[in-house]
Amino acid sequence: MYPTSLLIGKDIIMSPIIAIEEHYITHEIQSLIDNYSVMPEFTRVRLNDHFDLRIKEMDEAGIDIQILSHNHPGAQIFSPETAAEQAIKLNDELALIVSTHPNRFAAFASLPMQAPEIAVQELERCVKTHGMCGAMLHGMLKGEFFDLPKFWPVFTKAEELDVPVYLHPGVPDKRVVDAYYQEYADEFKVFKTAGWGFGIEMSTAAVRLILSGIFEKHPRLKIILGHLGEGLPFLLDRTHEGITTRQPSGKRQVSFRDTFCKHFYITTSGNFSDSALLCSLMEMGSDRILFAVDWPYNSNKDGTDWIKSTKLSPDDYQKITHLNAEKLLKLKY
Repeated sequence: MYPTSLLIGKDIIMSPIIAIEEHYITHEIQSLIDNYSVMPEFTRVRLNDHFDLRIKEMDEAGIDIQILSHNHPGAQIFSPETAAEQAIKLNDELALIVSTHPNRFAAFASLPMQAPEIAVQELERCVKTHGMCGAMLHGMLKGEFFDLPKFWPVFTKAEELDVPVYLHPGVPDKRVVDAYYQEYADEFKVFKTAGWGFGIEMSTAAVRLILSGIFEKHPRLKIILGHLGEGLPFLLDRTHEGITTRQPSGKRQVSFRDTFCKHFYITTSGNFSDSALLCSLMEMGSDRILFAVDWPYNSNKDGTDWIKSTKLSPDDYQKITHLNAEKLLKLKY
């Protein structure tokens, strides 16, 4: 299947597996989320289980470490007036969860982006005090993408701390839902979310971030996208040709392909596809791909069974399943 295909030997299968987009929820925030009550019980039970069932299913699938992140929208749900106090409480609770099993868990901070100056402080506190691996941002914030200049200080701080920012989908803005999805939203519940809307929103967020010029100002900034890049690896050549090759002289020039491949990492969360992985490998290389499940929305066992079944070379397998995460997130275990 792959150009560098080698059967995975026993020594490779027994190597560590780190899953880096794995969710949980707090009791406080679940009461504030509109769609929490309609989530399947299977999902709600697992989001709320921070220890026993979570670790049991990790063990059954052969996952050594989960990088925990709060379910959408995390600290972005708080009002600007209470964001500082509540974000600290949320991340302190996450740090406590990690501390109970420090050899099994690490974490991404949840930031109150509705108050960017507080988000900057909270990112620094979480990294320096709690040893968190970076931060996860969710979707848009009241119709605004995070490439807007008022949010740049958060990315400035992430570069300064040398930690990545994970861009994760959120429920699309109501105006987008009404224009794109409404006619089919009742019959096909996930059309506007994981079925299509998530990928469209987050690929747009990534393209906008590149066009904003933020990477020229912050050349060491690192961004993570889930779901094997939200479709961007497949569209990389066409997007580069449209944005870069066709850009008239005299206008600001952006090398889309170079910027994407230099600053972005992608994960396998919820996208256990051989063909999508092959495309990602060919466009970005194995140094930019990390294993993830998207638990509990996807099964740990499905994810590890799939990655073990691929005919990756031993080197590529180890990079994707643990070496890239260890390097990017500075994991020590």
